[in-house]
Amino acid sequence: MPPRIDVDAAAATSFVLVDRLPAGTDTDWHAHVRHQLLFASSGQMHLETADAQWLLPPQQAAWISAGVRHRVRVRATADLCTAYLGPPTPDLAGGACVFAVPPVVSAMLEHAVRWDPRRRHGDEADRFFAVLVDVCRDAVRRGRPWFLPTARTPELARAMAHVLARPGAPHTVAAAARVAAVSPRTLARRFAAEAHMSFETFVRAARLLRAMSRLLEPGAQVTEVGHEVGFTSPAAFSRAFASFVGEPPSAWRRRHAAAPEPGA
Repeated sequence: MPPRIDVDAAAATSFVLVDRLPAGTDTDWHAHVRHQLLFASSGQMHLETADAQWLLPPQQAAWISAGVRHRVRVRATADLCTAYLGPPTPDLAGGACVFAVPPVVSAMLEHAVRWDPRRRHGDEADRFFAVLVDVCRDAVRRGRPWFLPTARTPELARAMAHVLARPGAPHTVAAAARVAAVSPRTLARRFAAEAHMSFETFVRAARLLRAMSRLLEPGAQVTEVGHEVGFTSPAAFSRAFASFVGEPPSAWRRRHAAAPEPGA
């Protein structure tokens, strides 16, 4: 692993760094002068910008545009392979987005570690990173909006945190409103005005995003994960997951998990 460097002062136009962040890491709010492709081959992260938040499991990457303030919190020890992409790299998101990582992107990131960020590189590196961005552009285009909105008031932030702490628990507007210290009617209005979705839609998305993370853990089984995130039957979980992700949970796990699915 290379020594830590100031990524914004690096001599190379584009480069890739590897790192390991222990569980509990909180980067606090920051931004970079380059676009960032944040990818963890293992572990789980929570990415937040001013406009959205994502649960980021392995096999999904985040594109974070240059200058966008963001915060990363690590839920389970994460092995990172992160690209920092300087001009003339085009912006793929106009902010931030998360997408499923094709195997070729993972392989390219691992290959690009060989270029030292502390010195400039020639045309070979420029062509390589241009191809990497093209592949990511296609993956972003085919991706789905796997994100949760962020709160703009402390009351809504408390309600969202209450749901995210235990997404599989029974959740009602009344219970969340008590945590937020507002009336149920006020909380429902806050979700509509700030999150642009209902409380029920937020809970459902939080459950399914957590399920996506859990399904990629070694030994996870579809039926157990569905129960953990609050679905009363395997059929209900499968229908909801397929509607949200685009394929059933068993197919998702087979395509994205590092280990084969046990007994699903």
